[in-house]
Amino acid sequence: MRRRLPAWTATLTWKSGLFIVVMCCSLAAVLGALVHVQVTRQTVAAARDKALERLQDVSRDYEAGEALRPGAGIDPAGLPPELRAMALTGQRATMVAEYRGRPTMWAAAPADGKVLAAAVDYSQSARTINGLDNAIIGSSLLAIGGTLLVGAFAVTRVTRRLHQTAGVARRITRGDLDARVDDPRTHDPERHQDEVATVAGALDTMAGTLQAKLLSEQRFTADVAHELRTPLTGLVAASELLPEGRATQMVRERVRTMRGLTEDLLEISRLDSGREVVETDLHQLGRLARRVVRASGTRTEVVVLRDAHVETDRRRLERVLGNLVANAHKHGREPVVLAVDGPVMTVRDHGDGFPEYLMAHGPQRFRTSGVGTGKGHGLGLTIAVGQAEVIGARLEFRAAPGGGALAVLTLPGPAPDTV
Repeated sequence: MRRRLPAWTATLTWKSGLFIVVMCCSLAAVLGALVHVQVTRQTVAAARDKALERLQDVSRDYEAGEALRPGAGIDPAGLPPELRAMALTGQRATMVAEYRGRPTMWAAAPADGKVLAAAVDYSQSARTINGLDNAIIGSSLLAIGGTLLVGAFAVTRVTRRLHQTAGVARRITRGDLDARVDDPRTHDPERHQDEVATVAGALDTMAGTLQAKLLSEQRFTADVAHELRTPLTGLVAASELLPEGRATQMVRERVRTMRGLTEDLLEISRLDSGREVVETDLHQLGRLARRVVRASGTRTEVVVLRDAHVETDRRRLERVLGNLVANAHKHGREPVVLAVDGPVMTVRDHGDGFPEYLMAHGPQRFRTSGVGTGKGHGLGLTIAVGQAEVIGARLEFRAAPGGGALAVLTLPGPAPDTV
């Protein structure tokens, strides 16, 4: 299995810091190498000239038969073998080597079949080069550290603004359409906008446009539902006055369906507005589940594994469970089981299961989960999800083990009381 790098290595700050360090090190290495080579070349050339000048003086003394100066001699013991070999071939050459524990610049030339050599102390030149190298390394480290601090500060300012923009985007995703970045650069025309400000401005514009469209749709839905209620009420009353018969039953059934659709639209409109008020109280989930089943008028089995007392809005919770039970009977097959396991309540049927799109993305309005049934208008599960969010619960749709659909409702609250 491939080993993954730590999460912090994926951050822009770390990548920028690494880039700055690599570039600074590369630049310091190139500049340091150029300075080192240039200064070393000049220092060695000066020492070589001094050694050759000393060799020339020693050569004159040797030709005049005078005593040789200190640091010079014929075939001296410390002369490097390589330099001796070059001198015996008739060349005049120089070389740096250790002599008596100190760096020495040797100059040698042929003299009557032997080698005449002169030595010049190279310690000061070597210390100059070493000091220069240490200065290059120290200044490079200081420059890298300073550049890294300044770069990290600049990058952190940018990443902070990016994190703020990402946070606003997540709030919008969760439904907070009032969230805005409000970058000051987007409001001041005299200030130039950078890329982050451009993204922030585009996000604010998108959120504003999306909010306006959603509000327009919500108003339209609410207005249509309100306008339909009055004629539907008249239709309900008129259908009750019709003589009994198959045609009357069909009319009453269609009127009830239209009335239910209108009420569902009104409820969704209220949920979308985000102004729902939750009225909480302490309720026993086992008793509440049985009441929901009785009210549904369906053959639904209630199984209480662990009962619990949860503080919640009873009306909204009953609405969620009622819609789940009704959906199970409408689009699934019996037996339908409503189970209570502490704060977790499940509704299972033994039909074909939820569609893939519903389990992946949640219910979609006016898209029914029954294939070819023609039943329902696809709002029941949408309302269930919306009411669950209002009371702070989490509603998930899964495939039941062994086949069938499984809706899992997890309620917030303390640990359950076992009965």
